[in-house]
Amino acid sequence: MFMQREANSSENIVIRPAGRDDLPGILSLYHDLNAEDLDAPLSLKERTFIQMLAQPGLSILLALLDGELVATITVVVVPNLTRGCASYALLENVATLSSCRGKGIGGRLLAEAIDLCWKADCYKIMLMSGSQNLRAHRFYQARGFKTTKTGFELRKPGYAVRKIR
Repeated sequence: MFMQREANSSENIVIRPAGRDDLPGILSLYHDLNAEDLDAPLSLKERTFIQMLAQPGLSILLALLDGELVATITVVVVPNLTRGCASYALLENVATLSSCRGKGIGGRLLAEAIDLCWKADCYKIMLMSGSQNLRAHRFYQARGFKTTKTGFELRKPGYAVRKIR
């Protein structure tokens, strides 16, 4: 199970799993990442968040700086029948408040997510990044991720693809 801990005793960064009261801060981070994202009614966001928190194998990790939510990542551990039944993990919705980027907070949060995956006996961790988001590519590569596959996606017809800043 994930343990709450300070990332570094000399800094006021705490990494912990999300709880029900964290939805407003998470939504604010997502808006900071992509203000043009498709919106949904707050009631739907609340129901979806509760479903996510209850979903086995899904964790939403948060990084707080001096008590303020500044970064988040969603980790999904998927049971698997190949690779000796070792699970694999997907990382999604990686977001750090724009004013806090480049300070090592996202790296610490990603390291905690990776640790969570290894403790769940995942044999690999996958994530996708927009093909033009070179800053994010450098961030992931600096932390050991490699471009080893070609990613594909199929979007539901009519679902708009928005450009992320």
